[in-house]
This record gives sequence, structure tokens and C-alpha cells, in this order.
Amino acid sequence: MARVKGALATRKRRKRVLKLAKGYRGAKSKLFRTAKQAVMKSLVYAYTGRKLRKRDFRKLWITRISAAAKMNGINYSRFMNGLKKANIDMNRKMLSEIAIADPKAFAELVEKAKAAL
Repeated sequence: MARVKGALATRKRRKRVLKLAKGYRGAKSKLFRTAKQAVMKSLVYAYTGRKLRKRDFRKLWITRISAAAKMNGINYSRFMNGLKKANIDMNRKMLSEIAIADPKAFAELVEKAKAAL
């Protein structure tokens, strides 16, 4: 049986890693071993960042809703509880957009939430 050489697969794998490391500083973009370490670490950071982004945006939306609710004389938790009791199903992203773009409509939502409590 003929001996199989792995040069093609090895070169393909190394090129893929070095392509991902393009733009990195110094040896991290040139040398395979250091590039591989840098790419693995950056992929971990990217994965973690995708999870953190969801948390950060939710925190931002809640802060915006809370500020707008306080301007209308109700706190965040009572406002959300009132919306739930009034059967108004709206996510926090849309509520924060309404609070910024259309304060009158948000004030109406606050009144409905207060009435439901």
C-alpha cells in the first residue's frame, strides 16, 4: 500500500488559521503556532461577546424604560406589572423605542398600566 502524505491537508489547515489571524500584530499573524493560539483565544472572546451583547442591550432597554416611567410617575417594576395585568404584551426593546421616539404614546401605556393596577 502506498504511503499517504498529509501535506495538502496540513497546508489547508494552516492557511485557514493564518487567514483568520490576518491583521494581528507581529508574529501572531505570521507564525502558525502563535497564530493558532491567538485565533483560538479570539474565537472564545467572540463567543462570549455574543452572549454579553444580549445582556448589555437588555440592561440598556430596562434603563431607558425605567427613566421614562419615572418621568410619568411610576417605577419600572410597577409599570411592567401593570402592563402584564392589562394584557399588553410588548418586549422591552419596543418599549424603549417608544419611550424615546414617542413620549405621548408611552404616557398612554403608563396610564393603562396604572389603571390595571
